[in-house]
Amino acid sequence: MSQFFSFENTTQDHIPGVDFHAIKNEILGDKYELTFTIVDAVEMKRLNLMYRDKNSPTDILSFPLSPTEGEIYICPAEAAKEAEKFDRSYDNFIPFLFIHGCTHLIGIDHGCTMERQEEEFRKKFGI
Repeated sequence: MSQFFSFENTTQDHIPGVDFHAIKNEILGDKYELTFTIVDAVEMKRLNLMYRDKNSPTDILSFPLSPTEGEIYICPAEAAKEAEKFDRSYDNFIPFLFIHGCTHLIGIDHGCTMERQEEEFRKKFGI
């Protein structure tokens, strides 16, 4: 990858062959330093407890570290459960979550603005 995007899958889970780097560049810019990590439910639960005081795994966590640097963690096991609630396939839901995490990193909170922004990005990338 580039010096501004790193991806690591710490699980054996299948991750869809999506150009996450292109999505990152579109939403965050090509100079934004993003670390994207796929983690298991145990690690996601640990992160969620440590940073959000929630003692359960979640599908995604995003952490802005500075205006030009952040991290996204996705748990495939939790994402697979959540995909059904959104009437999406697993292979579609992982990039759906990634877009969601990126919009958080640019400072957009849940609500109508986030939904509109995410919809534009999903359309652009066929998600």
